[in-house]
Amino acid sequence: MSSSSSQTALARSFGAVCSPPSSSALSQTPNMLDSAAEQMMVHKDFQATFDACEKGLQSLANMDQEDNRCVELKAGFCILGIQALAELNQWHGVLSWVLQQYGHVENIPAKIMQMCILLYSKVDEPAVMQEAAGVWLRCSSNCRAAGFRTVAELYLLHVLVPLGHAEEARELIAGEVGAVAFTEDQRQTALDVVEEKERQREEPPPHPRIGPGSEMTAHPVSSPGSVIHKIEAMLRFLYRKLLLTGSGSFPLRKVFLVAVLLYMIFFRLDPALPSSFLWISKLLQLLKQMWRAMFAPYYKALADSQGL
Repeated sequence: MSSSSSQTALARSFGAVCSPPSSSALSQTPNMLDSAAEQMMVHKDFQATFDACEKGLQSLANMDQEDNRCVELKAGFCILGIQALAELNQWHGVLSWVLQQYGHVENIPAKIMQMCILLYSKVDEPAVMQEAAGVWLRCSSNCRAAGFRTVAELYLLHVLVPLGHAEEARELIAGEVGAVAFTEDQRQTALDVVEEKERQREEPPPHPRIGPGSEMTAHPVSSPGSVIHKIEAMLRFLYRKLLLTGSGSFPLRKVFLVAVLLYMIFFRLDPALPSSFLWISKLLQLLKQMWRAMFAPYYKALADSQGL
């Protein structure tokens, strides 16, 4: 009897020694997460950050994965780890590393799925997330996740639309995922976005007009607004220079105005272009200002002399 009781006591003590000290380890894990965050934010040591995240995730491996605190700590380590890999220019391995931690795509938290979509979109590799995000969204258990709608939006705007998968985007919006993630107004807005992007993709790019015998040369295209500002600055600069020449240069000012007007009309403006109206409006506004500045003193002096 005493032998059996001693064996039972020994088994209990052995089990207590061999079982992982989950409570104490879990209480120490937040300090490891804080240390990893400090390595990233303060010391900018991204490799040390990633190593700390790996160590923290290993300490969580033997704990209850259903515990809310454990779930949050694991997500925190993964978020820091993703950022560290991106800073180390090892972004290509992010998805596989995340899958290593969670086992299956469906188990990845919504916030981490969002980070992965944004990361691969930023490095112009949205195709990496196409299959994974699609599987995640079609998982019925994820429909109740708090970030399900955001994942659907990011998947639509940063994966399907940039890849030109318009038909798949429409199916997503009109299907079960769209019904859960979007309201009717949002679904219509999303469809409009898809249609607009598809229309832009189908429209051929405008070709520059090239005369016969002319050579094609690559020139940077300036926006109308920037060119207008440059011309306005040039006109004001030349006008100030002319003002400094004194009253004897009055005919020269008129010649200058006529030359600028002829140049803009015959060389810079194409009446068939809608942007020409903006050019003409800006030019007329500037010419009126210059006209008032140059001739107002003469008109005032003439009016005063007639009044006398």
